[in-house]
Amino acid sequence: MLIEFSVGNYRSFKNKVTFSMVAANIVAKDKDIDKNNVFAVDNELQLLKSAAIYGANASGKSNLAMALSFMKWFIINSSKETQSTEKINVESFRLSTETESEPSFFEIVFLLEGKQHRYGFEANQNKVVSEWLFYVPKSRETKLFQRNDDKITISKTYKADGIQQKTRSNALFLSVSAQFNVQISEKILDWLSNKLNIISGLNDSDFFNYTIQCLRENNNRDEIIQLIKKLDLGISEIEVDKIEVTPGSLPDEIPDDIKALIIKNRNIQTNSINTLHQKFDSDGNRISIEPFDLKRQESEGTQKIFAIAGLIIDTLKNNKVLIVDEFDARLHPLISRAIVELFNFNETNPNNAQLIFMTHDTNMLSNKLFRRDQIWFTEKNKYGATDLYSLAEYKVRNDASFENDYIKGRYGAIPYIGDFNDLLDSHA
Repeated sequence: MLIEFSVGNYRSFKNKVTFSMVAANIVAKDKDIDKNNVFAVDNELQLLKSAAIYGANASGKSNLAMALSFMKWFIINSSKETQSTEKINVESFRLSTETESEPSFFEIVFLLEGKQHRYGFEANQNKVVSEWLFYVPKSRETKLFQRNDDKITISKTYKADGIQQKTRSNALFLSVSAQFNVQISEKILDWLSNKLNIISGLNDSDFFNYTIQCLRENNNRDEIIQLIKKLDLGISEIEVDKIEVTPGSLPDEIPDDIKALIIKNRNIQTNSINTLHQKFDSDGNRISIEPFDLKRQESEGTQKIFAIAGLIIDTLKNNKVLIVDEFDARLHPLISRAIVELFNFNETNPNNAQLIFMTHDTNMLSNKLFRRDQIWFTEKNKYGATDLYSLAEYKVRNDASFENDYIKGRYGAIPYIGDFNDLLDSHA
């Protein structure tokens, strides 16, 4: 379970933002929302099942997803894919002389095997400046390791003595520890690899292939098809067939040099994906099934729903965390809402999976769908830095119209459009 994450420039706290899935001490308008949208970890900690992040274009929403995505990649790969002289792909906040030379800060708090862990690091393009890992074995947070430049101190529990000398300045100690089979670090990397997914709603290719794989291998096939059916796309079934590509199967308009490459690689295979639709006669009677090629004959919205269906079902069934940037792109507002409700309802999310998404869809800004602590905003301040804050920080009646108040600018985080009257020169 994800508890919170923070990014920014650590030594300048005004450029550090923290997002939290910890439930605030508030009561929703509808008691069923509290019953469904929140779950208890223990007597002291309650977490949210979903959260939405709103903000104007260029306000920093996507940067949050990108920062967490980089953090995940760097933890998993820094020990095996970087060389000693390779630069770290971080970028300090460049609109302030105070921060442009400071390291970038990343920290994530999560639950692993029922215990709270807090891991983070600071890095510039040349080296890891600091790194830390703490956990709560019982009631008090305890250090597992801490790093300041090249000095790394570890606890006996972490069982990684001697690995300090094998850690390059541009690699993370956590990542190197996992390479040397330190059990705690292996479990953390496994959690990041298999339990935390960060995707863009504008790019379907990676998870499109995952849904295909699920259907071909009969992995959650029934649930995926039921989800697609229930979203009212007119699809009664989906067929996925593997096709071997040969020169003879290629269209005549393909250039000969491309065909030659295919002839050289004779084992190239692709997938044929057909959605099946019912066909009717003039009297409204069903007479047959008509196959549609998913890529050529279905809308982009249908293609996106197909692409994310496998990941949504996997997240719900296996207690995972899904973060989606541009969540509402190419989706009808009612479909976006239906997906959120899958995560909010106990019946469809009994394992307490979590969904975090960045969106412009104000239709979901409703006290009938969210508690106030599930709604977050990003806004650029006058210095160009992103502020991140929750609606729970405002004194708002639970029966207030969140959407109307947001559009009116009561919570900020909206674009302030200039006067276009003199945009075009009338004498040109």
